[in-house]
Amino acid sequence: MAKLPTGFGRLWTAQTVSSLGDGVTYAALPLLALTLTRDPMALAVVTAAGTLPWLLFGVLGGALVDRWDRRRTMWVTDTARAALLAIPAAAAALDVLSVPLLATVAFLLALGGLFFDTAATAYLPDLLGRDPVQLERANARLRGAQTAASGFAGPPAGSALLALGRSVPLLADAVSFALSALLVRSLPAVPRPAASARESLLRQARAGASYVFRDRLLLGLALRPAVGNVAFLAVETVLALFAHEHLGIGAFGFGLLLTAEATGGLLGAGIASFLGRRLGTGTALTCTATIEGLAILGLASAPNPYVAGLALAVCGAGMGATMVLGPSLRQAIVPARLMGRVASTSRMLAMCAAPLGAFLGGWLATTYDLRTPLYAAAGLLLTMTAVTATMTSNRRVETALRSARSLADPADQDPARQIAVRTTSADGHRSQVTTPPAALER
Repeated sequence: MAKLPTGFGRLWTAQTVSSLGDGVTYAALPLLALTLTRDPMALAVVTAAGTLPWLLFGVLGGALVDRWDRRRTMWVTDTARAALLAIPAAAAALDVLSVPLLATVAFLLALGGLFFDTAATAYLPDLLGRDPVQLERANARLRGAQTAASGFAGPPAGSALLALGRSVPLLADAVSFALSALLVRSLPAVPRPAASARESLLRQARAGASYVFRDRLLLGLALRPAVGNVAFLAVETVLALFAHEHLGIGAFGFGLLLTAEATGGLLGAGIASFLGRRLGTGTALTCTATIEGLAILGLASAPNPYVAGLALAVCGAGMGATMVLGPSLRQAIVPARLMGRVASTSRMLAMCAAPLGAFLGGWLATTYDLRTPLYAAAGLLLTMTAVTATMTSNRRVETALRSARSLADPADQDPARQIAVRTTSADGHRSQVTTPPAALER
């Protein structure tokens, strides 16, 4: 198996450092807001501000990324975020920090995240030559590091740093962004996709969204996280109360439940490539989605915290594998010129679905009981799995990979410059699909 290029190591390090800083800020921002106000609505404004950029500018941001140099977009964005965090850090040191300032910072940080994440998603397939096997390996490592840094290490570090001073966690995150910018700046350049002549930004954005909705495979890949977010947010909305009232555990036990889910996510990301090779990507995606639904069903009927923790760990494993296999496949089959728009459209659909899930969970719990949102979430996940199974079948995946190869740069048609990639069809037969080598070798 070919080694990942050296440039990927720098990208991995940059995203890991940045994810660690994100975890610090994730814990510190709401705690900082809590030092300023006890008004639930004011606290909600700070939280909601971090989701607005994807809802307002998701597709347009993808269109801009497809116009810009992706590497430059990443390092400029991280540099800007590092400078931005200096403002609330100074305000905290001078004791003039306010909720509106925190909400504005949360919004701008998320806006920067929109551009960075979209550019990174579009840059990676160019770096790896759109090789599906390499993309799965790379995304597994990125996902695992992100979970460990932002889910395990970052939040407790943010809480600990806040005890040293209100500006300390913000400065720590600023340093993480600055280091990430330096690492990204040193990444190898990749060819910029040819721009569409005289085409407006809105028309380009619309073309990217249409590309997703007209392709059944891409639509299936986008529907899974969108419907999944409705289900998972319905669960998250009531999970703490469910754990307290039905499982009899307090804050510490609830933290352990979330740790179990994150641990499962690490395991799922680690075995995603194995599942893809053994089952075929399409079948693996159907299996992981089914596992998620059954795990939530197990959580809803859990008689004690141990069964609930196991159910969340299994659900996390399914989510971890899905979040490696789905994006890797998308990166392998979407043309470079559309990658930013397709990625941002899919992400926007998922982000728009999240508030719906939160409302659904709260309404069901209020109208019925705390278990009802969990049963409804399981039903949604299993129904979504059944609906999208044919949309993301092995046969459809194999066809899409072949089509992507046929539309590749003619310079890459030389057999000596191709990498063989094995895929599994719906009837279990294996075939060879060729993809160009990493862009670094051009």
